[in-house]
Amino acid sequence: MKKEKKVSAKGRLKSDSQILTMEDLLKTEGMEKLGFKKGQEVKGKITSIKNKAIYIDIGGKTDAIVMGKEFEFVKDYINDLKISDEIEVQVKSPENDKGQILVSIRGAASGYGWNYFKEKEKSGGEVMVFAKELNRGGAVVIAPFGFFGFIPGSQIGTKFDGDPDKMIGKKIKTKVLEVDQAKNRLVFSERLVSEPDKVGEEVGAIENLKIGDVFDADIVRVEPFGVFVRVNCDNKGTPLNLEGLVHISEISWEKVSELSSIYKTKDKIKIKLISKDEGRLQFSIKRLSDDPWEKIENKYPKDKETEGEVVRLANFGALVKLETGVEGLIHISKLTGGVSLKEGDKVQVYIESIDVQKRKISLGIVETSKKNVIYK
Repeated sequence: MKKEKKVSAKGRLKSDSQILTMEDLLKTEGMEKLGFKKGQEVKGKITSIKNKAIYIDIGGKTDAIVMGKEFEFVKDYINDLKISDEIEVQVKSPENDKGQILVSIRGAASGYGWNYFKEKEKSGGEVMVFAKELNRGGAVVIAPFGFFGFIPGSQIGTKFDGDPDKMIGKKIKTKVLEVDQAKNRLVFSERLVSEPDKVGEEVGAIENLKIGDVFDADIVRVEPFGVFVRVNCDNKGTPLNLEGLVHISEISWEKVSELSSIYKTKDKIKIKLISKDEGRLQFSIKRLSDDPWEKIENKYPKDKETEGEVVRLANFGALVKLETGVEGLIHISKLTGGVSLKEGDKVQVYIESIDVQKRKISLGIVETSKKNVIYK
């Protein structure tokens, strides 16, 4: 029986073992198919920008498309693009239900955007941002090229009463205060636009301040993470009108949880300057007094007996306050044999061990009736 022959695309006879695949046929016609994978990065040339879409030749069967949310996200960047520009894209969908190749150019836009903000920082040019939501100490904003940035409360002028809440939902004219691509950090200032002269005066005043200086201050705002304060003058009576922050960790040597129960707006307090890095003033209240842990081992040597107050009960034991800023732990294993404690109880304890670096003290209980140490 004769072996069946088939005709190839070129009219030549081929045996069954030599039948051409579709890929062979495409290669024969000089039309090698180029496939793409999701996430693949490819270079291409812009062929068209229209109808809220950008078309890019990346060597596929059809032009790749940037459209929808991807287009909106980079529309500021697209405004500076033109036909035939070469651009790097990332494949989002090799082929959707309409046979289109969908791509993203966020990577290219990101690099362009960082350069844009660095140039604005250098030139002092204005940047329009949209105040989206509150964050600790300021407002999160949406900047050109889809970037997120931050306006600290200290960089909000009297136009908004220094209150970030009054900016939310508004377009704000700003200037770039800080650009740090490595940390993905972008900081803006509204005051540099609305109060440039006042800001300039403050910069000079801050340069003359010394770390460790003590000031009288007014509280201008109380937040869960700290209190914002205003220093009206220095110790010589020279007007300053500078604002800064006392972080909650700098309020007291003791743990503080609810600042609103301690401080109110317009309260007058004394504060100590601990940092002025990048023009941001950081103050402390607790550092007006000595750190109680500095000479703790001399004051509480091993086996010393003392009285403390139970301030908190936990599943791992009882925390006992020895003095302001100094607490120790009676481990749960020692609260046996009829020993029962409650918050507010006065208890006789002895020092088992101290870890100064970790600020931890282990305590044992003294049996007060016989004056004998139970756990030793």
